[in-house]
Amino acid sequence: VQLVESGGGSVQAGGSLRLSCVISSYAESTNCMGWFRQAPGKEREGVGNIGLHGLTTYADSMKGRFTISRDNAKTTLYLEMNNLTPEDTATYYCAAKPSRGGYCYSLFSRDYTYWGQGTQVTVS
Repeated sequence: VQLVESGGGSVQAGGSLRLSCVISSYAESTNCMGWFRQAPGKEREGVGNIGLHGLTTYADSMKGRFTISRDNAKTTLYLEMNNLTPEDTATYYCAAKPSRGGYCYSLFSRDYTYWGQGTQVTVS
């Protein structure tokens, strides 16, 4: 299974970006997909995830500005980011794992099996 992120770049504060993540193959082992980010000198943190039936959950600090979605084939994951601030500067990763009963339950990076290489987002 391969995950490839794209869409990162530099943006001014207040701007928006949409990240994409293409997964090489959809399977039960990847029907929970999530976004994570890691800023320099900080631990990787969860942004949010989406389960088998499209249910999304977000970290409290991400609610309202970030939106996760997925295409019908479940092979492309999106992260829409609005009203960006310099504190959002980080490398953003997509990840996947099996769901339980269709739900992700976890937003801890240690629970995710498959990872992309990351895409850099810089907000100035």
